[in-house]
Formats: sequence, structure tokens, C-alpha cells
Amino acid sequence: MTELEVALSDREFDKIRERIYKIAGISLGDAKRTLVVSRLSKLIRAKELKSFDAYVDFLDKRATAADKQTFVNALTTNLTRFYREDHHFDHLVEYVRGLISGPHQKSANGKPRLRIWSAGCSTGQEPYTIAMCLMQHFPQLRNWDFRILATDVDTDVVATASAGIYPQSDLEGLTEAQAKMFEIVGDGTIRVPAALRKLMTFKPLNLMGDWPLRGPFDAIFCRNVTIYFDKPTQTRIFGRFAELLDEGGFLYIGHSENMRAESLGFKLQGKTIYQRQPDASGRAVA
Repeated sequence: MTELEVALSDREFDKIRERIYKIAGISLGDAKRTLVVSRLSKLIRAKELKSFDAYVDFLDKRATAADKQTFVNALTTNLTRFYREDHHFDHLVEYVRGLISGPHQKSANGKPRLRIWSAGCSTGQEPYTIAMCLMQHFPQLRNWDFRILATDVDTDVVATASAGIYPQSDLEGLTEAQAKMFEIVGDGTIRVPAALRKLMTFKPLNLMGDWPLRGPFDAIFCRNVTIYFDKPTQTRIFGRFAELLDEGGFLYIGHSENMRAESLGFKLQGKTIYQRQPDASGRAVA
């Protein structure tokens, strides 16, 4: 144990697990004990507390809303990169190609409408990749009512995503065409162009709480998020996605995730790609 770490008893670990599960649906297994110690010890020291018990008591009785959010932020995992699991973006391009060539919904302003949600957007690489792929292939989307909603329970990563500035090392592994989509700032960082940032709406959102969202969405990305939830929570979340997806819309999930597709109104259409199905009467399945 390092000087900055605080001892964690089994009872205290259970308290932490119960709290993060109740707030954010995150299910921490025994293997996450070291993660809890390393990430929360500095918060305990910063509050000049002596133990995890004292920290939980502080969260229950004296913590501000910001303190409680910091607790959640500390226990979320934010591993992401641009063009991660690129087969999803290839599929999205072909799906949107079909939407453009066929009949499509229109907004109140008369423009064709396209809505995509990145649920669990982390530091923003996923929603920006969606925007880059689609605008690169379909520049006519500039004339559409095209918006991407990007949400995450971690307020710190939402702030990073909204800025659209990343280390230049994030270009490693990208093709020349992909790398050209970014602006080189010149101080070791890159920036997502303003035209792409304008397509985004970044908001904090806890998937365990209310979803004040206006659907329907043509596609939802929720990749490598539900791996931190237990099965009942996963099923509930996927069912709520189904209610917000347009009939025929797609849900993209992570490579290690799966779901009971048919019972939730989906059909597997590719590797971790699920399509929203109509019921027998032609209405969307709730």
C-alpha cells in the first residue's frame, strides 16, 4: 500500500459497491477492489478523512452535489479512441446511405432529419468519429437537420469531449484520410473542426435515471458501457433504448456485450449490431 492509499475493509468495500450500484448501476466485482482504493484514496485524503467509513458518512450527510458527482466520476472507466471497432462505422455509413436515398423523416423546418445518440460517450472520440465518417461520405448532410447527442455519467469527460481538443498522439493508427479531418493546433494537440463540433450536443446523463430526450433516434451507440452493469440492469437499459429508436434503426454495442435481442424488439444484423424490429401490426415494439 502506498502512502496515499487508505485501508479498505470488506465491510467498507461493500458499502462503496452498494452506493455506486444504486447511483449509477455500476456493478463492482471483487477484482475492482484495488481500483476503488487507488481512485478514492486521494479523495479521502483531500477531505482530511481517516477511512472509507468516514468518507461514506461524509457522502451521506455533508457532501455537496459536486462531491457526490466526483465520487461517481472517480469510479467510471473511460477507455476509448477514434474509430474504435471500425466495423460499426462502416455499417453506419451504409445505413445512412440508404436513409439518404429513400424516404426519410423531416423536421419542423422542412429539412430531412437525422438523429444519433452516443450513450456513454466518454471523452468524445466516439461521437466525433460518427460525425467525421458521415460528413466525409455525405457532405449533403450539411443541408439536413443532423444532430448527434453525446452523453455520459462522468461530468469530467463530458467537459473534455465538448472542448474537442486531444493530444496529437491520438492520430496514431489512423489513416491519412482520417487524420486530415483534424486541425493541428501546434502545441502537441489536435482539434475537431468547428463545423463538426456544431453537430454535437454534449450533456451529462445517468442511464439509471430519467432520460429527458426527444426521439426517435435513427441510431444509438452504447459500446462497452453495459459491461459494468448486471444482467437485469442491462436488460432494462436495452429495453429503454428500443423505445427511443425509430423502427428499423440500429443499436451498436461493445464487442464483449450481448443481449436477448428478440425479447427486446431487436434482431441481430451483424457483429454487435442490432436492428429495431416492428411488431406484427407494423408498430414499433415497446
